[in-house]
Amino acid sequence: MLLIGFPALAFATNCYVVAPAPGEQCLVVDPGIGVLDQLQATLREHRLKPAAVLLTHGHLDHVFSVTPVCTSGDDGELPAYIHGDDRYRLHDPVELLEPQLRAALQAQFPGPWREPSDVQMLRDHEHLDLAGLGVDVLHAPGHTEGSAMFGLTGVPDGVAVDASRTMLSGDVLFAGSIGRTDLPGGDHQAMQRSLRDVVLPLADDTLVLPGHGPATTMARERATNPYLQGLS
Repeated sequence: MLLIGFPALAFATNCYVVAPAPGEQCLVVDPGIGVLDQLQATLREHRLKPAAVLLTHGHLDHVFSVTPVCTSGDDGELPAYIHGDDRYRLHDPVELLEPQLRAALQAQFPGPWREPSDVQMLRDHEHLDLAGLGVDVLHAPGHTEGSAMFGLTGVPDGVAVDASRTMLSGDVLFAGSIGRTDLPGGDHQAMQRSLRDVVLPLADDTLVLPGHGPATTMARERATNPYLQGLS
C-alpha cells in the first residue's frame, strides 16, 4: 500500500494520499488549507488519479480544499465521503468559525466557500471498496458529532513498525493526546465513550495516522496516552 502524508499550510492538518500502488487510483483524506500544490505534486510524482475524498470530520482545517480536489478530475466531480452527523458542516464551515478567526482565514485564503456536489454520507461500521482499497468506517463522536476513523488492512510500504493494520484517526486520537471537545459540536462524554468503545478495542499492532502530529501505534498509546488510562 502506498500512503503519503503531509501537513497543510494552516493548523498543520495532515492530508493523506492512499493507493494500492504507484500508477493507480487513490483516495485523498482530509485535504485542508493550502494543500493543493503539494497534493498535485504528490499525484504527479506517483502517477496517481484520485477516485474519492474521505473526510474524518467537518472542521474547516480538514475540509477546506475538498471541493477543488473533487472538481480536479477529468471524469466529472469526485464524491466526498463524510459521516452523516457532520454533513451539515459542509454547507459552509467558514461560517461556523469564530468571527476573528474567520476574518483572518478569509484574508489569507480568500474566495467563497462552495460545498462538493456529490456528498456521500457514511455510517458506523460501513465497509467501502474504493480505488482498489477496502476502508472500514468507525464512528467516534466527541471531537465533533460525526467524527470518524478509517481502517485499512496492511500498512504503508516502507513503514518500519510491527503492525498489520492502519487507522486514519482524524482528530479522535493523537500521539499522546486526543482531540479537543470544547468546540461547537464537541462532547466530552461522547469522546470518553468513543475512546472506551471504539479506540481501546483496536489491536495493539494498529498503526495510527492522526489528523495532526506524528504517527503512533495502539500499543504505544495504550501504554502511554494519559487520556486512555483508566477507561474500561
